[in-house]
Amino acid sequence: MNNNQTARRMQRVRPSPTATISDNVRALEAAGKTVINLGEGELDFATPAAISYAGIEAIVQHQTKYTAVAGTAALKAAIAAKFTRDNQLQFQPEEIIAGSGAKQLIFNAFLATLDAGQQVIIPAPYWVSYPDMVTLAEGEPVIVACEEQHGWKLQPDQLAAALTPETRWLILNSPGNPTGAIYTGQELRALAAVLYDHPQVLIMADDIYEPLRYDQLPFTTFAAAAPHLAERTLTVNGVSKSHAMTGWRLGYAAGPRWLIAAMQILQSQSTSNPSSISQAAAVAALNQPANFLAGWIEKLDQRRRCVLTMINSVDGLSASAPQGAFYVFANCQRIIGRITPDGEKLQDDKALAAWLLADAQVAVLQGSAFGTPGYLRIAYAVDDTALDVACRQLKTSFARLRPV
Repeated sequence: MNNNQTARRMQRVRPSPTATISDNVRALEAAGKTVINLGEGELDFATPAAISYAGIEAIVQHQTKYTAVAGTAALKAAIAAKFTRDNQLQFQPEEIIAGSGAKQLIFNAFLATLDAGQQVIIPAPYWVSYPDMVTLAEGEPVIVACEEQHGWKLQPDQLAAALTPETRWLILNSPGNPTGAIYTGQELRALAAVLYDHPQVLIMADDIYEPLRYDQLPFTTFAAAAPHLAERTLTVNGVSKSHAMTGWRLGYAAGPRWLIAAMQILQSQSTSNPSSISQAAAVAALNQPANFLAGWIEKLDQRRRCVLTMINSVDGLSASAPQGAFYVFANCQRIIGRITPDGEKLQDDKALAAWLLADAQVAVLQGSAFGTPGYLRIAYAVDDTALDVACRQLKTSFARLRPV
């Protein structure tokens, strides 16, 4: 064995495409290029001041020591109050865990429950990290292609066809990344009816984009829609998207005690507690009224419309209006195969995204990274001026392509 040889599991996992695009953008900027990044899932808004001051106050008060692995009592109380207030769900402290981002908690849940070969149903388009986290936990991702005509949402008959005796999890992300799709309570109950007779299947509700919804659309989380399956449901959330706190790295989850206890054991042997400073800030975030959200959503809605207007003006592009989050998932299948001014044929969505980065100096992500080739994900959580410039530059670059 070579001394620089990695474990075999590393051969089954790829770098995060979203992290890769951000690294590429930083490299171009370091080389003197001006690039607008519409590939990253991060709000440009500042963390609300009261929340930041709570973190600063925690430092001043010397709250800089280890905490309980699963989070402080104050944070667990704030999380429980949030679930009661917003989702009509009741959780005890032993049913709640906080971690260094929702991503860590999802990974820990898989690592705690998956044996080799057990399956996880992942509706596509999906968040890029789901399949690789399943694979790292020695599970088998089962990708189910959802259709735009169904609002990008998993249908009960598709779920029924995908279930096997080896199925261990179903992941539901609502509002979804990259499509912004939101499941209604009725749709969740229809999926729950299929799952009822499969008691080995756990349900992961990834609600990280919960408050970012347009047109006053309601939100229902799976455990609230299907309380009879609550003991099989892990509800995952966090403050990254809801409070513009991505860098604070604070997520939380709630579910059955046995699962939370297993995740806590894993966490105790890996990262231990999340940052004590971030926990104090999250207490403030969850306990204070989110008065800023209405303004944020209004601004995001304006940006959503800006991107959709650009898409509608480009021959060969189309997109459904997202119901939530801050992405447009644009169909570019009629553009794939066109020729660049240099004579290069764009063979797929990855080639198209790479060419747009070089020609328009705008970063977007290829749909194949989300399990749905022939699409582009355009994130619009950037400054208004930058988004306007990006849309103009994208439109110009698309116009430079010619058909075969």
